[in-house]
Amino acid sequence: MDPTSEFEATFARPERPDDLERLALLIAAQVRPSLDVQGTMGSIERLADRVRAGDLGSLRRILFEELRFTGNTGSYYDPENSMLDSVISRRVGIPITLSVLTIAVARRADIDLLGVGLPGHFLVRPAGDPGCFIDPFAGGAVLDLEDCAELIRRTQGDHARLLPEHLAPVGTALIIERMLNNLLAIYRSQGDRRGRLWVARLRTMLPQATTIHQTDLAAALGESGRFDAAALLLDELAAEADPETARSLTVARDRMRSLMN
Repeated sequence: MDPTSEFEATFARPERPDDLERLALLIAAQVRPSLDVQGTMGSIERLADRVRAGDLGSLRRILFEELRFTGNTGSYYDPENSMLDSVISRRVGIPITLSVLTIAVARRADIDLLGVGLPGHFLVRPAGDPGCFIDPFAGGAVLDLEDCAELIRRTQGDHARLLPEHLAPVGTALIIERMLNNLLAIYRSQGDRRGRLWVARLRTMLPQATTIHQTDLAAALGESGRFDAAALLLDELAAEADPETARSLTVARDRMRSLMN
């Protein structure tokens, strides 16, 4: 099965414990179709073998002190920071991919960690300790609630406040969507039409995908010169939309068709 089909099929079956890292690797496989996803999962297993089972301190020591996984502050917007295989090999990444790796290694070492999606940052926390947080981007630093509040102020501005919903655990589908959103923003800023197209297509395969995700795919198709495919998608969306939304989709469809001649 090709990486795109496997990505879609993963959401069509009951969730498995290792789906988070598998889906993250299938994102990377869009760039490297020959990526050995199963072999890279084995690399995660080998990292976990070095961690003392059930020992969070051992996990932090192995990943962040011995192996020195940390944030890529020098090239934060490098797309490779969003590719889990590259994060494993280079030992640098952005908060969310480093958190995915930390969660995956922890699970294999019988340590239950949850993802926490703060505005502008991503952390992990022990399932049994809602007041303790680990920042993989900061070399595994341990944070408390006040540290999280300060982190939000630093990334979002002095007016920003830590809210209870910021600390809610984030599941697999939402983590993957956030990874894709990061990549989409990067590819847009770089003018990478091919990158934007495959990311937009994966976003439509998410369980929580909406009409907005679909129209974004149509826009990406149009930017890639595939005006006929974009118009067809917009036509399908208009047929199922409420009257007001259908009118705007029809206008966008007609614009795409006008570009075909």
